[in-house]
Formats: sequence, C-alpha cells, structure tokens
Amino acid sequence: MPLYRRRLPHWHPDGQPLFLTWRLHGSLPPHRFFPPGTLRSGKAFVAMDRLLDHARSGPLHLARPEIASIVVEAILAGRNPLGHYRLHAFVVMPNHVHLLITPLLPVPRLLQSLKGATGRRANQFLRVTGKAFWQEESYDHRVRDETEFRRVRAYVEENPVRAGLVQRPEDYLWSSASPVYATGPG
Repeated sequence: MPLYRRRLPHWHPDGQPLFLTWRLHGSLPPHRFFPPGTLRSGKAFVAMDRLLDHARSGPLHLARPEIASIVVEAILAGRNPLGHYRLHAFVVMPNHVHLLITPLLPVPRLLQSLKGATGRRANQFLRVTGKAFWQEESYDHRVRDETEFRRVRAYVEENPVRAGLVQRPEDYLWSSASPVYATGPG
C-alpha cells in the first residue's frame, strides 16, 4: 500500500476505490480564505470544491466542449483499452475533474499519464506552449466502504447540479451520469 507525501499525504491501498480530484492551474484565487475549523478532514476539500464550482474568473478551459471531450476520451481510455483502472464515476467541470476509480496500477503513474496527455492536447488546442495546464498536485481520498462509495459516486455525478450548470445529473454531457458516457454499476 503506497504512501507518499507532497503538500498533501497520498495513501493508495491496493484494490480499493479512490476518489480523485484535480484542477486547472491557477483556478483558485491565491489569497482564498477558509473559515476557522474548515481545514480538517474533508471540510477543506468541500470548501475548495465550492470555490471551484462557483468560479466565474480564472481558467475555465474545460467549459469548452473540444477540451472537455479531450479529457473525457482520456478518462474512458484509461479504463479501456489501457486498463489503468476500473471506472466508477467521473465529471469534467469547467475548471476541475472528479474521478471515482479502482486503480489497477500505481496512482502517480496513471495520473501522470492522464494529466500529461490531456494537458498537452489541451494546450495544443489553445495554442499555448510552456504553460502548465493542470495544477501539479491532485486530491485523493480512499473510499472505505459501500456506503461511502455510493455517497462519493453521487457527489461526483451531482456536482454539475450543485454548481447550477444543469437541473439533473443526466443532463450534463461531460459526466458518467450522462446517457452518452454511462459507466454502469461500479
């Protein structure tokens, strides 16, 4: 069970579902404020996710269908044909991505592949060179049981509704909740 630390600790037990989130480089304001007591456990994550969901400035490249489709294609390719993970749920929001998977290879390797390929292709589309597309570090959370798995899956697929982008999860095209990309039972 690999454990490593950058700014955040990362612990990836073999064979267990993992909730991953990563965002566009520069997508959070540099001087953001978190109220006292919100920096423990998942509260800081939820506060950050709300900031991302309601951002109206900063990079929103994933709102462009051409770039969102690059990311969705790479997510689906990570499942099949690459076999990097079992895919349970995903959503590509305007400035961040949520993914619920069971990794089948080391997480740093699959994230490097996924973020590296999509970042290069998106920057080519945007005609940008020498600029980071994704924030370097990602957030991950080990899903401990079936109840938490269902809660995280709903959190991922309902993110566009909470952000006010659609009325129902299945109305958002860039998600496993969409009939176009439905991943089936995880």
